[in-house]
Amino acid sequence: MHPKALLDACTELVALSLKFDHPADAVVSRFFREHKEFGPRERATLTDTVYAVLRKRLLFEHFAPSGSGPKERRLAILGFAHGTGARDFLKSALMDHEKVWLDACDGIKTADLLDRHRHNLPEWLVTPLKAQLGDDFWPLVESLNQSAPLDLRVNTFVAKRAEVQAEIAATASKNGAIKTTVTPFSPWGLRVEGKPNLAKLDAFNRGAVEVQDEGSQLLALLLDAHRGEMVVDFCAGAGGKTLAIGASMRNTGRLYAFDNSAHRLAALKPRLARSGLSNVHPTAIAHERDDRVKRLAGKIDRVLVDAPCSGLGTLRRNPDLKWRQSVKTVQEQVTLQTAILQSAARLLKPGGRLVYATCSLLPQENEEVALAFTAANPEFTPVEVAPLLTQLKVEGAEGLCSGPFLRLWPHRHSTDGFFAAVWTRK
Repeated sequence: MHPKALLDACTELVALSLKFDHPADAVVSRFFREHKEFGPRERATLTDTVYAVLRKRLLFEHFAPSGSGPKERRLAILGFAHGTGARDFLKSALMDHEKVWLDACDGIKTADLLDRHRHNLPEWLVTPLKAQLGDDFWPLVESLNQSAPLDLRVNTFVAKRAEVQAEIAATASKNGAIKTTVTPFSPWGLRVEGKPNLAKLDAFNRGAVEVQDEGSQLLALLLDAHRGEMVVDFCAGAGGKTLAIGASMRNTGRLYAFDNSAHRLAALKPRLARSGLSNVHPTAIAHERDDRVKRLAGKIDRVLVDAPCSGLGTLRRNPDLKWRQSVKTVQEQVTLQTAILQSAARLLKPGGRLVYATCSLLPQENEEVALAFTAANPEFTPVEVAPLLTQLKVEGAEGLCSGPFLRLWPHRHSTDGFFAAVWTRK
């Protein structure tokens, strides 16, 4: 595609994304459905450009007034330059004054910028992160402004990690063999170098691997579901953790995948078919007090509550979330999280394990919810996470935790940001 046409498309997509009417991934997907003319390389360029703009929005908006022409085009130029690195290709699409402006932007030193143009975060989010991290705030910022690695979970019900890794290594692609390394913490994970087309992998198509961040794998591992048990994944969504739990149960027992969105559960069906699991029962519920939940009260061995949250631990993948969330939406999430956790807890039989998790970085959605639940429910005993992970042979378990809780950070652990708390019912 001609560079000028591609830059025009980038400008259009940037404008659509910055409306924040819908999640960025949904906006990008719809754009590609409506524009079939783009090949894989053009799609990658468009996506990288938009995500660079979302990650560095405050910086780019600081640079934009010194240029000329439509603002969305100036932002697209900066996103293209930072997101793809294809400077020569980009400059072939620019007018002379735009080339001069881009070079001037490139010449500005980071040290000369205000903090807000360096961290590219809304101020309401900066305060709690600095309070938690201190000097570690800036390493987190640097991490959040990078794209996340691609992690796979090996389906241990049908395959072994070492065998799958060897198979993938032997798979040739246009750019050579696909390279992977074992994840440092999850015993099920492989980290892929680059962004290969997984649809061409036989291991993927036959259900031997699934895309899943290492941190998400650790949440499923922490539940430690056993053969023959009754288990509930209370907010299953598209079922990534559900499938990991089902494999750890060796396709025995009964695993309920609850969610209030039939649409999200529908996305589980093809993945479930590939996995070879038959112990998973996707169930759409109206809300956390649904009669189907009440009928299972006191009968369940293990419950995972991967609660709806702000998602701010996934900013490497979903940078638009920092602009679409607010103090108000976080508080609304806390109210919902509290209600869901309280209802899900009723499912457990005595001796059962409850895991509450989020992919948030904020203590309001994490420690504060967990501590409030403990105070309100004396029949539940908090359990320290580090010894549990050590028993599950996770190396460096202490370094994954803060106090009794699991606390994963992108800059420290190369995972998405995750939190988990564990209880047993007396």
